[in-house]
Amino acid sequence: MRDPSTNLMTIENRNKCVACFKQFNKMEHLVEHMRTSYHSVHEPICGICKKHCRSFESLREHLIGPLPKQECKNIFNIRGCRLCLTILDSPNARWIHQERCQFSSINAGLLARFANLGIRDNLTVDNGGTRGPQVVALACKMVGGGSDGSLDLCARVCLIDESENIIFHTYVKPPIPVTNYRYETTGIRPEYLRDAMPLRQVQRKIQDFLCNGEPMWKIRPKGGKARILVGHGLDHDLDRLQIEYPAIMMRDTAKYPPLMKTSKLSNSLKYLTQAYLGYDIQTGIQDPYEDCVATLRLYMRMRSQVHKIEDYPLASDPQNRNNFASWRQNELERMAPEQLLEISRSDYYCWCLDSRDM
Repeated sequence: MRDPSTNLMTIENRNKCVACFKQFNKMEHLVEHMRTSYHSVHEPICGICKKHCRSFESLREHLIGPLPKQECKNIFNIRGCRLCLTILDSPNARWIHQERCQFSSINAGLLARFANLGIRDNLTVDNGGTRGPQVVALACKMVGGGSDGSLDLCARVCLIDESENIIFHTYVKPPIPVTNYRYETTGIRPEYLRDAMPLRQVQRKIQDFLCNGEPMWKIRPKGGKARILVGHGLDHDLDRLQIEYPAIMMRDTAKYPPLMKTSKLSNSLKYLTQAYLGYDIQTGIQDPYEDCVATLRLYMRMRSQVHKIEDYPLASDPQNRNNFASWRQNELERMAPEQLLEISRSDYYCWCLDSRDM
């Protein structure tokens, strides 16, 4: 005679999401969950129990706390990297890995020299001579305008290449008077902006460099000449620089889902650098070069992740439009949870996909 508990266990597993392990009373509820959760191979995944998490912050809570899964926490404490959250084969392998995984902070003396750096302009249009899209990182520092000094005005901008070399740096002369130089964090004095490059000239130079000889309307994510732009809070920085650039070419560490809080709000660049790169930034007077390097390193870390290759990885791809269509409801309810995960796709562009065009 069949054990009733075996049937119960089978029913429970039948209605359980194999990605996030949520249990549902009915199969139709699991299908609806898969329709809206966008589980995929691109989500952060626990290297122990294989649970999918929406963000690395959620994975960190799962492995470290405040309410971790105890079995995973015990193994992570022995073999886990606290920066990239990878599980290594042994404690010794973890020690070797973490030596490579932790970045060093920018030398304070170097930052001091950059603070006194005038205009450095190596912006060139190469008409797409290099293979694959080039990656550059941008950061700005703002002073205050308006009657109360709360209006952000770009007063300093820096661009670096993938090797962390400065390709453009200048102080910027705002179009309206500065009423608060915010010296405690910017280190900017009035004399630095007196003969600085006008905002309109900065805007034109950076825009031409990013487009790289390609008309704005023609820019596309693959096969084009335009450059990939990395930054933190890029919408705000580009708005203050009066620059328009397509979102498909921007990689913003403030808006990338795996790097956001579990509440889906943005983390600060200071926190992300400390948590995922292992060093501190913005401890005194802030330098845009330091921010550029931090955002670039975060981007490179995310881009270097190895995920399963899919021909059409996005839920928005036309080929995936009907994966969870309502007219397929009966068919979907007959599928195993593993099959539902197999046809599920990501609702965001994973930066690992950039590495396939390099």
